[in-house]
Amino acid sequence: MAQKEEAAAAAAAAPEPTSQNGEDLEDLAEHPEKLKELIDLPPFEIISGERLPVNFFKFQFRNVEYSSGRNKTFLCYVVEAQGKGGQVQASRGYLEDEHAAAHAEEAFFNTILPTFDPALRYNVTWYVSSSPCAACADRIIKTLGKTKNLRLLILVGRLFMWEEPEIQAALKKLKEAGCKLRIMKPQDFEYIWQNFVEQEEGQSKAFEPWEDIQENFLYYEEKLADILK
Repeated sequence: MAQKEEAAAAAAAAPEPTSQNGEDLEDLAEHPEKLKELIDLPPFEIISGERLPVNFFKFQFRNVEYSSGRNKTFLCYVVEAQGKGGQVQASRGYLEDEHAAAHAEEAFFNTILPTFDPALRYNVTWYVSSSPCAACADRIIKTLGKTKNLRLLILVGRLFMWEEPEIQAALKKLKEAGCKLRIMKPQDFEYIWQNFVEQEEGQSKAFEPWEDIQENFLYYEEKLADILK
């Protein structure tokens, strides 16, 4: 998936499609490699797994103020299921969205949530590269309203388009719906590194924080507090 902010801008600026697939026919004729790419790539794909590549983590999760070029959403999740006897079963994984047809948050509800047992209680934690867009926030709110045995905590590396009134309103509604939302601390990035990032076989490299990780955390924490107050 393209970075949500850039995808929205691209969609607004895109010309009217002149072919069934939304591609200009003359452009495809001049650049046959684009036609091959259009044929080879599905319109939507969700990549899932237990651990994501190191370079993806270092680039996509970095809590920079300006996220240009970060063209995917990564969602690492921990699911804790608790039965009546108090026993807890935990599972984890990650979702990575491709192309622009859906977001990783929606993919979780489409692929992971259906496996939940209505007889159990679930505490779910998401570690997401950026906060939800307005559409995903609406889906989260509706899902929490229908799924009474689900509690959701969302930790985000960056705030997506936080200056937009629509986004601010969506984040406030998330809080009102009982969804806990907070900015990732340096310790949270370290947790992702240890539990969701590929390590060399037989080795476990220590997490190396980037230079402005604490500064950027405080920056986004202040912005989120102002939005939710």
